[in-house]
Amino acid sequence: MEADLEKRQRTPSLRSVTQEQQETLGSSPPTRRSRYERWTRNIKGLETRGIEPVPIEERLKNTESTSFRMLLTWFSMGMAINNIVTGSLGTLVMKLSFTDAALCALFGTLLGGLGVGYMSTWGPQSGNRTLIVARYFMGYYPSKICCILNVLTNLGTGMMSATVGGQLLSKLSGGAVSVIVGIVIVALVTWVMATFGMKIFQFYERYAWFPQLLIFCVLTGSAGPQFDFHSPSIGPSNQLNAKRLTFFSLCLSIPLSWIPVAADYHVYYSPEIRRWKVWTVTTLGLSVSIAITLLLGVGLGSGVAITPKWASLYDGTPGSLLMAGYDRLGPLGKLCAFINVLTIVSNNAPSSYSTGLNFQMLGNVWLRVPRPVFTSISTLIYTACAIGGRNSLYEISKNFMPLIGYWVIIWFTIVVEQDVLFNRGRAYDWSLWNNSLELPKGVAASIAFLVGWVGAIVGMDQAYYTGPVARAIPGGCDLGIWLGLGFTAFIFPPFRVLELRLTGR
Repeated sequence: MEADLEKRQRTPSLRSVTQEQQETLGSSPPTRRSRYERWTRNIKGLETRGIEPVPIEERLKNTESTSFRMLLTWFSMGMAINNIVTGSLGTLVMKLSFTDAALCALFGTLLGGLGVGYMSTWGPQSGNRTLIVARYFMGYYPSKICCILNVLTNLGTGMMSATVGGQLLSKLSGGAVSVIVGIVIVALVTWVMATFGMKIFQFYERYAWFPQLLIFCVLTGSAGPQFDFHSPSIGPSNQLNAKRLTFFSLCLSIPLSWIPVAADYHVYYSPEIRRWKVWTVTTLGLSVSIAITLLLGVGLGSGVAITPKWASLYDGTPGSLLMAGYDRLGPLGKLCAFINVLTIVSNNAPSSYSTGLNFQMLGNVWLRVPRPVFTSISTLIYTACAIGGRNSLYEISKNFMPLIGYWVIIWFTIVVEQDVLFNRGRAYDWSLWNNSLELPKGVAASIAFLVGWVGAIVGMDQAYYTGPVARAIPGGCDLGIWLGLGFTAFIFPPFRVLELRLTGR
């Protein structure tokens, strides 16, 4: 009782705080938003909720099939053909053997999938989106930096997905449909699903995995005989381990990109579902689906060097690589490739949906703008970027994916250490999601985040910059993810202890 009274005395009343503090304490939505919500109620299936927590009474009832539905959703979202681009880099660009590249892909996706599984468990527990939950670990204001970074991440992945889809549509039409028009078509279909929100794309993801898996089985049967399972990795022996670690890190970055949005798709599930079930089905669904696409990319990339027909069809674009795999099937191959284009939406719509939410998390001024507006703006941005970078997708993928891994692994390290070392066994008051006066200040998290970036920079090996540590390794090796993780894990605990002693929160 006395503790509650002391807490109320510490928290200023809404009448006495400044306008900025009112914003962080969660003022009521403005009239404009209320009008929008009344209007959207007339559109069946359109989700009007923004970043506000989902109340218990609005959650789905937990049944025996709930965890299985979760697994199918993640299985569909991870099975996207743009992952084939990354997989082919191992054999086509880095000249690794099929075995080396395949092992890197398998273990990289499993390790990253464990992180996604852990983060997804916060959705049913809290009813909050991922980067709202992050406020309880990083603080109210520092978590907004992660929102901005995740917007850039989702824009980048959306650009790559739209570009692959546009290239495929152009190849299928024999050039009648330009790559630009193909990109626009893919972006529009994605926009519709992301705008309508959780209900429609969860329904879609629940069934989209079947045609995807079927088509990939057809692709394996068609292209598998041309995969090169025997050629060794190319390069000096002292550089091969560095190339393997670089490709492993690249494959790890794909599931890592899902961590900042992992809980977003579970907020409508009941907290009654066991946490270990959510973790397990999410890890399995995402890891297996990403591994399938990466292995196909590894195999297709290996086949170009030993199959003259593939070499003649391959023009340096991922779309041509995929069409080479379907070459033996004639019209059936074109139908399969067309279905591949449709399934790009399975991967692109969720990230586009989360982008709108991340914009709203930047503050109540942003929260006044309905989520579909941000979804539309982000679609326009990544479409324009895809059109501008349509001829450089391999270079973009090779340089962009590691950057995602850098910031996500730094942020995720802070989240895990705060939860395991400092919050273990403590209950979370999820009603404080928008109260900066009660959430952690985030000074220790901010310092650790910056120090983690120092580690990533000194260890990175990219076309635009090579850090001193990476430069010291013969042939170069991208250690950005690992040094970023190590620097953050080392620096955060002592600074967090100091912060707790000085501030108490």
